[in-house]
Amino acid sequence: MRHVVVMSATGAVGLIAIFVVDLANLFYISLLGQQELAAAVGYASTIMFFSVSLCIGLAIAATAITARALGAKNYEAAHKNATSSLIIMAAFTTLVALLMYPALGPMLSLIGAKGETHAIALGFMRIVVPSIPLMGIGICLSSLLRARGDARRAMYVTLSAGMSAAVLDPLLIFGLDLKVTGAAIAIVLVRIIMVGVGFHGVWKVHEMLAKPDLGWLVQTLRPFMTIGLPAMLTQIATPVGNAYVTGAIAQFGDDAVAGWAIVGRVMPLAFAAIFSLSGAVGPILSQNYGAGLFNRVNATMRDSLIFLMVYVGGMWLLLALAYPYLVMAFGARGDAAEMIRFFCLFVAGSFIFNAALFVANAAFNNLGSPVLSTVFNWGRATLGVIPFVHFGLAYGPQGVLAGWGLGGVVFGALAVIVAFRKLKHLPARAAREGIGSLPSVPAGNSPFTSGRGATLGQ
Repeated sequence: MRHVVVMSATGAVGLIAIFVVDLANLFYISLLGQQELAAAVGYASTIMFFSVSLCIGLAIAATAITARALGAKNYEAAHKNATSSLIIMAAFTTLVALLMYPALGPMLSLIGAKGETHAIALGFMRIVVPSIPLMGIGICLSSLLRARGDARRAMYVTLSAGMSAAVLDPLLIFGLDLKVTGAAIAIVLVRIIMVGVGFHGVWKVHEMLAKPDLGWLVQTLRPFMTIGLPAMLTQIATPVGNAYVTGAIAQFGDDAVAGWAIVGRVMPLAFAAIFSLSGAVGPILSQNYGAGLFNRVNATMRDSLIFLMVYVGGMWLLLALAYPYLVMAFGARGDAAEMIRFFCLFVAGSFIFNAALFVANAAFNNLGSPVLSTVFNWGRATLGVIPFVHFGLAYGPQGVLAGWGLGGVVFGALAVIVAFRKLKHLPARAAREGIGSLPSVPAGNSPFTSGRGATLGQ
C-alpha cells in the first residue's frame, strides 16, 4: 500500500499542476465573456484527447518492456528498450500529426462544432497539432522514469509543465491580448519545457538511454507493438466515447457544451490521483512480475482498489459541497450551471467504477493480456455509452451525463472480476515464460528475458 500511495501521490502532484492550469486556462477564457470561446476549447479538447490517448498507449508499452527488464536486472536490455521506445514514439506521433492536420475541419464538424465556434476551435488546433510529437516524447520520458522507480522525477516532468503554463497562459492570453491563440501557443511552449526536463532525468540522472541500435530497434518493435497497439486501441476508446457524448450535448447548444467543457476540466483535477494510480500501478506490476513475486502483484491490485474507493468517496463529498462555487467562478448559466451541479452531486460517484476499470486495464496491459484492456475499454466507450446516452437524451443534457456515468458501472465491475481471475493463473503463465526461475540474465538477450531480481522502489 505504501508503494501504491507514494507512486500515485507523486504522479498526482504533477498531474494536478497540469489540470489546475488547464482549468485556469478555461477560466481565463471564460473571463473574456464569450460562451463560444469556452465551447470552442471544449470541442478542440475532445479532438486533442485522441492524440493524448495514442501517446499514453505507446507510453504503456515503453513502461512495460523497460520495467520488466529492470525487474529482471537486465539493465543493458532496459536501456536499449528505453531508447527504442522514444524513437518509436517520435516516429509514430509525427505520422499522427501529419494525418490529423488536414482533417481538423471535418473532425470538428463531425462532433457538432458550427459557425464561429468551429472557426475558433480550428485556429486553436492548427497551432497545437504540430506539437503532438513533443507531447508524446514528454509522456514517454515521464513513463520511463516511472519504470525506473523514480516517481519524484517523473513528477517533475509534469510539474514543470504545469508551473510554466501558469506563467505563460495569462501572459499570452491577457498580457499580449492573444486570447485563444495565446492559449494554443502556451501549450506548444509548455511541451518543449516538458521534454527538456524529462530528458534531464532519463539521460543525465539515470543514464537510461543507450546508443541507438537499428537491430535492437527492429527486435524491440514486435514486443513493443504487441503491447502498444492494444494499449492504444484501449486508450482511444475513451475519447471516442467522449466524442459521442460531446455530439449528443451539442444538440442543446453552446451553453451545454461549455458546461461539458468545464466538467471535463474539473473531473481530471478532482480525480488526478486516480489517473495517476493507473499509471503508477503498471510499473509496480511489471517489476514484480519480472521478478516472479506474485504475492506482491496480488497485493498491488488489492491495495489499489482500496485506495481508489476511499479517494473517490472523499472527492465526491468535496465536489458536492463545492459545486456552487464552481458555477459562480466560471459565470456558468442555464444548462452549463445545471450540468456542473448534476455532475458534482450525482455523476462524480460513478467514477469509482471508471477508476476500477483503469486499474484492471493496467493489470491486463502489464501482465500479458493487453487485448482484454482493449475489449473492456471499447465496451465501455460503445455499449457503456451509446445506449445509455441515447436514452438520457430525452431528459436533456443532465440525462446525457447520467447515461455516461451509469455506463461505466457495468464495465468497471466486470473488468475487476476478470482481472482477479487472471491473477489466479499468473504463476502458471510465468512458469511457461520462464519468469522467476533464473538467478540472473546475461546482457544481450531479447528485451523480454528475465529472472528473479529485486524490484526497484519496493
